[in-house]
Amino acid sequence: MLREKKAVIFDMDGSLVDSMWMWPEVDREYMRKYGITPPETFHKDIEGMSYVQTAQYFLDSFPVLNCSVEEVCREWTEMTRDLYRTRVPLKPGAGEFLERMERQGIRMGIATSNSRELVMEVLDALHIRKYFSAVITSDEVQQGKPAPDVYLKAAGELMVRPGECLVFEDIPNGIRAGKRAGMSVCAVHDLFSVPYEAEKRSLSDYYIRDYREIWNETYEICG
Repeated sequence: MLREKKAVIFDMDGSLVDSMWMWPEVDREYMRKYGITPPETFHKDIEGMSYVQTAQYFLDSFPVLNCSVEEVCREWTEMTRDLYRTRVPLKPGAGEFLERMERQGIRMGIATSNSRELVMEVLDALHIRKYFSAVITSDEVQQGKPAPDVYLKAAGELMVRPGECLVFEDIPNGIRAGKRAGMSVCAVHDLFSVPYEAEKRSLSDYYIRDYREIWNETYEICG
């Protein structure tokens, strides 16, 4: 999996940290507060959207929200900050994997649809900010996932070619983004994306449930 790779780029939520469980709870609480009923396609609609794009989706879809994009984002950040600080762990084996990559001189970056403020909260809470030479959010590029922009920008900041990068992703649109960037992609198991397991395997090059599978050579080869 890592042969001829000079950099590893992680999506954050559901790929590097176990946090996807949190967002449905936040969505339900936020919608209950404002009397919003989401469409059946809600989760698929917002898959891969940046933080700001998702806020705009809410404003476009739910006219009851009489506020700005900035105000929506600010409220979400306040609702999630403490959860990120206290209840979000690394995915299984991820801490050891980060240490191994650092020892081997592999550059590391993050390419996420989350906000930069919350990304930094997570990295600091888990004491892993030191590992990453690039942190890119979808709000900082022209198009969010499944467009490749966020991964291409991360590769540029890491000063490596796309083909030298290995991406870790947990949702289909994220996997598409990595593949469209010309990178190898390893899908990461997450309970939130269990309904999309077959799709994830069909789109990715590899599949893991635990980062230790990489060293044990027990990961799945997909595609």
